[in-house]
Amino acid sequence: MIRFRLTELIADKAFKERRVVSLSEVAEATGVHRATLSKMANQPGANIGTEIIDKLCTYFGCQPGDLLSYIESDEVGNEDQMR
Repeated sequence: MIRFRLTELIADKAFKERRVVSLSEVAEATGVHRATLSKMANQPGANIGTEIIDKLCTYFGCQPGDLLSYIESDEVGNEDQMR
């Protein structure tokens, strides 16, 4: 499963810039709909196209590997069992 690290990147940006960075701000700056960003942040395995990944990488100044991580299905099952 692909996990988006959007929340972590927003937190890192907020820390570096010593201010609050909201999903709405990211949406406005990137042209990506806020609902799409919310889905990325809250819905594991969301289906997101490369155009959106490109816009977010440009905004955060990162590589796709900084925005995405792969989690083996075994690990996902273990996380679900812990809840």
